Amino acid sequence: MTGTAVRIDGNTLRLPGGVAVRFVRTLRLPETGTHPLPPGLGEFPVRRISDHADAVPEQWRARGGVMLPVYLREAMWLSFAGTSEPAALQVGVGKVCAVSGKPWSDRLARDPQNYLVLPRQPWLDGINSGKGTVRQFVAVPLGLGATVEGQVTGEEVWGGVQLRSFPLRDDLLDQWRREQRAQRERTRAYGAPPPMAAPPMAAAAAPGGPPARGAAAMGLGVGGSMRQEVYRDDRPLTHWSKEPAGRVFVHLVTPPQWRRITGEEPPPSPVDRAAYTRAGLPWYDYYDQDAEDLAPTDALEAVKPVGDWLGDDLEPWQQPTPGQVKHLKDAPGVPVEDGEW
Repeated sequence: MTGTAVRIDGNTLRLPGGVAVRFVRTLRLPETGTHPLPPGLGEFPVRRISDHADAVPEQWRARGGVMLPVYLREAMWLSFAGTSEPAALQVGVGKVCAVSGKPWSDRLARDPQNYLVLPRQPWLDGINSGKGTVRQFVAVPLGLGATVEGQVTGEEVWGGVQLRSFPLRDDLLDQWRREQRAQRERTRAYGAPPPMAAPPMAAAAAPGGPPARGAAAMGLGVGGSMRQEVYRDDRPLTHWSKEPAGRVFVHLVTPPQWRRITGEEPPPSPVDRAAYTRAGLPWYDYYDQDAEDLAPTDALEAVKPVGDWLGDDLEPWQQPTPGQVKHLKDAPGVPVEDGEW
């Protein structure tokens, strides 16, 4: 972390500017086909590196930040629920931008866009790899070449996840706050529907299943494709601060490492996805008719799934029924045109 700018609130990372980030466990998708958004199965526990400085490698101490435990081939998504003010958030996977596929940069860029716009972007489930789709984040050890970092750069040096937040310029942030106060006053006067909530968390799996194989460090590769847009920024780039307000390095560790370093038991292995679907539990689809999707870049579109290194995924797949897919925010379709009254 940079100073005390980034804090942990429970398992939520809070970056300056009101940015909230949670790492959420989820079902791993098949590596073929395109699927709805999988559910949340609880948060990953997050701990500070500095609280366990005597038990982590020297390189981790030098990078600082936080750590969380993941199983081999476990999937995750990033939730930004609770982000309170407009912010630009860069997300790196092994210091490769998950939005643009370009090397990690300490400056915001527009062509291609190398950041997410919060709170408009409610979550991110994977790298921006196709029109209206992402490829799911899946944990793999460094050294195989299976990570996004390894495939894009040809090296696996960093691993983990990197976050950097940029607030609006001070004058524009003050203006935005005034507008929000006026809107809240109108809401109190006339009433308004409640805000959209993040997808609910399903019950976690019972303990069981094999632990991840030991590894010095973990990174993120990709798994299956799902329907999710990464939204284009509709503000000029000059509206954002030139300097980041905060940054944090998120180390990914295996469950045995987690137990050794922290003395805590890691979460149980992920739930069986066929059992989840057979139980009739929900999947999700999110659509924002006022937002524009970013086109994928060549670097991320070419990233191959982890199965090319780890072998076929033998876990059975059961497609969710249409009634299990819950539509959030705007219903997809053509907007209704208004006329004269």
